[in-house]
Amino acid sequence: MMKQKQIMYSNKQIWNVSYPIFLSLLAQNVINVTDTAFLGRVGEVELGAAAMGGLFYICIYTIAFGFSTGSQIVMARRNGEKQYADVGPVMIQGIVFLFLLAGIVFTLSKLYAENVISLLISSEQVRGATMEFLDWRVFGFFFSFVNVMYRAFYVGITRTKVLTMNAVVMAVTNVILDYVLIFGHLGFPAMGIKGAAIASVVAEGGSILFFVIYTRLTVNRNKYGLNRLTSFDFALLGRVLNISIFTMMQYFFSMGSWFMFFVVVERIGVRDLAIANIVRSIYVVMVIPVSALSTTTNTFVSNTIGAGKTDQVMGVIAKISRLSFYIMAVFASVVCLFPKLILSVYTNDPLLIADSYASIYVISAAMLISSVGSIFFSGVTGTGNTRSALTMETITLVFYGVYIYLVGMVFKQPVEICFTTEIVYYTGLLAFSYLYLKKGRWQHKKI
Repeated sequence: MMKQKQIMYSNKQIWNVSYPIFLSLLAQNVINVTDTAFLGRVGEVELGAAAMGGLFYICIYTIAFGFSTGSQIVMARRNGEKQYADVGPVMIQGIVFLFLLAGIVFTLSKLYAENVISLLISSEQVRGATMEFLDWRVFGFFFSFVNVMYRAFYVGITRTKVLTMNAVVMAVTNVILDYVLIFGHLGFPAMGIKGAAIASVVAEGGSILFFVIYTRLTVNRNKYGLNRLTSFDFALLGRVLNISIFTMMQYFFSMGSWFMFFVVVERIGVRDLAIANIVRSIYVVMVIPVSALSTTTNTFVSNTIGAGKTDQVMGVIAKISRLSFYIMAVFASVVCLFPKLILSVYTNDPLLIADSYASIYVISAAMLISSVGSIFFSGVTGTGNTRSALTMETITLVFYGVYIYLVGMVFKQPVEICFTTEIVYYTGLLAFSYLYLKKGRWQHKKI
């Protein structure tokens, strides 16, 4: 029984791993909130353009994040097996691979992003402002693609407190630079949306510098094999990609659906696009505890399987799901009780605030479903069966895409009705994940 208790993580163990991730995500999302809040005071065009440009960036970024998630699964499995020296090489190969990938997507973005944006955005003003944002924002690929591998390493070995410190450095840098560059202070010209992009890139660069210094000073490089800087290991990269490729596609499709959502809303009107960006920013903050617990689920499931305790996986997922739901119930209640106060952070336009209420209520309902659905889905990913996770995500997103097309493009419904797509998405994801974990053959997956 004592051995079982050590594997079946307690609420305290779950929280000890999750809360630094939560704080790091909270600090990172200060960037999103700050950009939205500052640009909301510049103009609705800039607010909408930042949403479109930011989603374009994130759609590409999620490819790297998907690779890092697959790498994290492998590193967590090796950590659970106590094969510590095999953890570092996964990280090193990942950094090299993703830096090269960053160079490729940067070049393609510089060459073709304007063509893509021109096809998707109908408003000439929003289109021009989006390109002004992206001309600078794409430089961040070189930093963010490496950043995710450091994050995967520390989550995989369950040393997550460093993520909080790193995110604070990143957030403080971004807030200061946003204030200076967007509005023009301390002798700098007022750059508007371009200033927001530059601030984000510099903040990401500062994040990498922090990770490099911290890792150098505090991590036992011999223990984790971080001193094995030999030739590039294509065989190892192939093994990681065998897990990661499906996660990369999954995240890309998922964020691609968000981008499609905003393309549809942009055609409804500039006001609806501004509302969607504000509500999306609130949504991203609300989902932070779920994201933190999802990452913990991923790691704990992989570590539990690595320790040979597959019979305890469902118990771990159920325990984290309950904790996630309770936390989200509190978040959703606060948002629904004080919508005006929260919306006033993003804009001082009373009409824009009033028009956003309905969308706030819809997204709060979706988050309650997400609080359980995302945990179960991360449980599927944590088993290493990323192909199955991709299949579930793809089927769910097909329903999502058809729904948003019909609601927004065919029936021309307002933005709050468009947001009900999130309820459709998370309900489908929960149903598929639960059925797979109960009926699927995942217990003996080798990675």
